[in-house]
Amino acid sequence: MIMAKTTSRTKAKTGLEWLRARMDKLGYRSLEEVATEIGINRGNLYRYFSLETRPSVALLPDLCSALDASPSEILKALEILGPNDRI
Repeated sequence: MIMAKTTSRTKAKTGLEWLRARMDKLGYRSLEEVATEIGINRGNLYRYFSLETRPSVALLPDLCSALDASPSEILKALEILGPNDRI
């Protein structure tokens, strides 16, 4: 009997799943808290990470700072870059 080779690749978290994991890691208690740190309203933060809309490029440094992430990590979480894309 020949067994198929399986690989156990886990898909990288994106969108709200990524944001919630990041919030937990950094100790944020709410979207409101993160949004205030970034300087935007909670609704916009939610829309960005629910992949309904994209933030402006000008917001990227603030997102990186508040979420302690590289531009590449943020852009992958927002599904603007693919998992193997580089900047």
